[in-house]
Amino acid sequence: MTGPDLMAGPPPTRLPEDPAAGAVAAGEQPAAVVRAFPASPLAWANLADAAVAQDADDVDWVTVYAYARVGYHRSLDMLRRNGWKGHGPVPWEHEPNRGFLRCLAQLAKAARAIGETEEWDRCSTFLRDSSPTAYDELLGE
Repeated sequence: MTGPDLMAGPPPTRLPEDPAAGAVAAGEQPAAVVRAFPASPLAWANLADAAVAQDADDVDWVTVYAYARVGYHRSLDMLRRNGWKGHGPVPWEHEPNRGFLRCLAQLAKAARAIGETEEWDRCSTFLRDSSPTAYDELLGE
């Protein structure tokens, strides 16, 4: 009889359906979705994305940073409540994980844009470690 694989990493974390998913899918305004679902990583990710899209030639990266940071912290709370121990895979392929991964990617991009190099390094590495697919999809470096 074989015992557990002691070298295996933690199992992938799969978040439950984000409560804002229906409102986002229905195309509701990002700020309205955040007001209705302030704990939702997906809502904050959409708000950060909207801030980038609003003026792609002159993005207010400080605003994007703030939105993404709130979503990132809301994500950490949700991840921990769902068994995450501070590391391990958070697969992009599991749709409810995408709010967290998108917030993390926007936080990395905004950090780089405002010259916060250490934060860029930390967040981009965290994204790659959490989901190489998300890293390729969202940062594509």
